[in-house]
Amino acid sequence: MSLFLLTLGFGVVTAAVLSLASVGLSLQFGVTNYVNFAYGSFLAVGMFVTYTASTSLHLPFVLAALVGVLVSGLVAVAVDLLILERFVKRGTSGFFLLIVTFGLSLILLNLEQAIWGVGFDRYSVALGNPLRLGPFNVTPAQLGVVLVAIVALSGVHLLLTRSQLGKAMRAMSDNKTLAMASGIDTQATTLWTWFITGCLAGLGGITLALNTVEFQVFSGNTFLFVIFAAVILGGIGKIYGAMLGAVIIGIAINLSTLVISSAYSLDVAFAVLVLILLLRPQGLFNVLGKA
Repeated sequence: MSLFLLTLGFGVVTAAVLSLASVGLSLQFGVTNYVNFAYGSFLAVGMFVTYTASTSLHLPFVLAALVGVLVSGLVAVAVDLLILERFVKRGTSGFFLLIVTFGLSLILLNLEQAIWGVGFDRYSVALGNPLRLGPFNVTPAQLGVVLVAIVALSGVHLLLTRSQLGKAMRAMSDNKTLAMASGIDTQATTLWTWFITGCLAGLGGITLALNTVEFQVFSGNTFLFVIFAAVILGGIGKIYGAMLGAVIIGIAINLSTLVISSAYSLDVAFAVLVLILLLRPQGLFNVLGKA
């Protein structure tokens, strides 16, 4: 039982990391209505800008992480403005936009390799000794990851439910044409959506790097398929569904190590992804609605 609870605690931390990235991807899809395969590269930007800011610029880790999050958000906006928006204005279909974002992911990955190399790096931040929280053992760094996820996702909830921008996002998610006819500035809303989702991706990448300790430029793209599994499980474009999907996938990945080798734990997410696509492609939590 103690091993089960220990593994469950690690699953909660993984779920926290996954929820940050999954909500960002789901929010972007809900507003723009196309899949972004370059999303994994945004995670890597957050990871490595934070790493550079903390090691080369010698910024405190929290400040370096803030820089990494903001830069990731700005990169996402630049990608939309310079490339994707041009295809959207031409009426390019979602399928071809998917191909475009896949090509973008390869370009960004190669740029990241040119800048940061392909080796493994780690943050020079102390993880701390494990703390006993009820039946769970977690390090201060892991506890920080969970708290950051709670605060960030609470912020997303308040943004969507209490702000004019959030209401505009939800309106565009329901019907972009009607939102435009209602006087909503859809272009500005889209740009803010890209910035917010880029920031969430950057934050997800940073927390992923803290959780795995070592990371490389491929880490974001490897984790992308786990993110897709959580998003599809929760229902594509469903923000709260993505949160629940992340919890289920994160815990399932870690609990699977009790019966299979940890080297194959990510395959559990792929198995869930395939099953959901076969049995319920609209997602398990479709009832939660678009937002």
